[in-house]
Amino acid sequence: MSKPISIKDNQKESALFRRRSLVAGFMVLLAFTTLLVRYFILQIHDYATYRTLSENNRVHLEPLPPPRGIIYDRNGVILADNQPTYTLSINRDQGGDFDTTLDRLKPLLQLSDNDLDRIREKAESLHSFEDVPVKMRLTDADIARVSEQKYLLPGVHISVELARHYPYGPLFSHVLGYVSRISPSEQDKLDPELYAGTQLIGKSGLEKYYETLLHGRPGYQHVETNAHGQLIRVLERTPPVRGDDLTLHLDYELQKIAYDALGPRRGAVVAIDPQTGGVLAFVSTPGFDPNPFVGGIPYKLYQALRDDPDQPLYNRALQGVYPPGSTIKPIEGLGAAELGVIDWNWKISDPGYYHLAGDSHIFHDWKKGGHGIVDLFLAVEQSCDTFFYQVGARLGVDRFHDWMSQFGFGHRTGIDLVNEKSGVLPSTAWKRKVLHQAFYPGEMLSVAIGQGYFTVTPLQLALATAMVANGGQLLRPHLLRSAYGSSNYDPGNHPVGQIPVHDARNWAGIRAAMAAVVSGPHGTATSIGRTLKGYTIAGKTGTAQVRGLNGQKYNAAQTPERFRDHAWFVAYAPVDQARIAVAVLVENGQHGGSAAAPIARAMFDYWLLGIKPAPVVPPPPEPAGSH
Repeated sequence: MSKPISIKDNQKESALFRRRSLVAGFMVLLAFTTLLVRYFILQIHDYATYRTLSENNRVHLEPLPPPRGIIYDRNGVILADNQPTYTLSINRDQGGDFDTTLDRLKPLLQLSDNDLDRIREKAESLHSFEDVPVKMRLTDADIARVSEQKYLLPGVHISVELARHYPYGPLFSHVLGYVSRISPSEQDKLDPELYAGTQLIGKSGLEKYYETLLHGRPGYQHVETNAHGQLIRVLERTPPVRGDDLTLHLDYELQKIAYDALGPRRGAVVAIDPQTGGVLAFVSTPGFDPNPFVGGIPYKLYQALRDDPDQPLYNRALQGVYPPGSTIKPIEGLGAAELGVIDWNWKISDPGYYHLAGDSHIFHDWKKGGHGIVDLFLAVEQSCDTFFYQVGARLGVDRFHDWMSQFGFGHRTGIDLVNEKSGVLPSTAWKRKVLHQAFYPGEMLSVAIGQGYFTVTPLQLALATAMVANGGQLLRPHLLRSAYGSSNYDPGNHPVGQIPVHDARNWAGIRAAMAAVVSGPHGTATSIGRTLKGYTIAGKTGTAQVRGLNGQKYNAAQTPERFRDHAWFVAYAPVDQARIAVAVLVENGQHGGSAAAPIARAMFDYWLLGIKPAPVVPPPPEPAGSH
């Protein structure tokens, strides 16, 4: 049976359509009203707020890091300057996932895992809108590889910046130091306004000591960018203030002569102006190239430097502590005469050894058979150990300590460098405090010839020699000669006191004895005095034991090279009106007269006569045991 046919109700359907139309119309009206209200809020009520936000998206305030001050030698030779270099950075606000971007950059820039860890650590210390530095000193190959993959590297940009450059590499490495990336721990301690946009900070040497002078003050610029963060135009610019330029007392030629003369040997040379305390040369060998440190030194290269047995990162002139050997005998003799312990007529008969009363231990002189009848003058000229054993026994360790400390031993000199070592000037109080033991008379005999507990730095010996040369004027050694820029800094080019020596004849006697070391008939440095013309030299050689002999005779041929004696030579010139004082150390060089003295002679020839020598070739070794 077929279904009945329904009759269409047009009136009912029309009513339903009208109701649905009204509902739809109401919904459209409500939506449109909401849009109008929201538009009113955005464009009128909150106009100022959203205008500011919009402007911040379009206009950015960028810091402009200041150019670092230039460092010159005394004659205007540039020792540290700034060179343009390409730097790659990531802006996290303009890019995608930071870690993904780093992973893509790793093979392109040949970054190590250590590099990535360092970059991530640096990023944590910065705001998201600040650029995170990834690599400085980009090569052309680096730039080409990054450019090919630029579409995969959102937020990555390459900019031209000024980076520190050291044109002479190892020659001034230990005195200038170097700059490198600011670490997160350093970032937390720095003034964020003063170091805005700055990536580098002084890490060692003069770069660290004078960081506040060299750094300068940052500038700022308002820049307009598009939606991709690309620069459209600079709206306003406040230029940065460049750091102060520094002029040093150092002389490039003198430094190079000392460095070349040491050659491949380990050692140190310090030269000082006896009138001002200005440091004319400051050498530690081997040196290192500080330039790779600026952009972040590769780990393998740093590891090679760190593990090198010659320790190129070790500043021997400032931090190396060594027994001074016989170099301190003139100052000790001066003290003994000034304190009335001996006089210039006091003599001994030297059989080649000495022992304390009631003590069976024999203290040998370096010269087998001894020096015969010796007074203070001859004892300095010939470096007689036996004479100074007896002088030391008469002085005692505490009077010795008090006298020698006036010449800068046992404490830091105050030079304008960081991490200076003080050495050790022993006393009864020192041994009781450090070793919890009494000081024994036999120990003083070793101290009296610059051995035992007594240790010094090459800088301290150079300073003491300068104060002998100028008649006891106390000096603070300093490298800075002048600063030019916004600061007003006094480097202190003047003596700071006077060593109390009341009898001028004592100064004259010691100077004459030191002159005889070089030019006398029995001097221990006559190898440099025979051909001396145009000026005079006062000096003293020294030999410092590296390890104890335990009663055995020293045999250089059977001693490993690194355990052979150190060679010292201290001197000043001219004798009557000193213009330069020098301390030279050659590690394991054995004899001061043959290994160290020729280096000082080459420096004096240049400084006083203007002679630039050919490379110094050390003469044949002297007979074993000579001082």
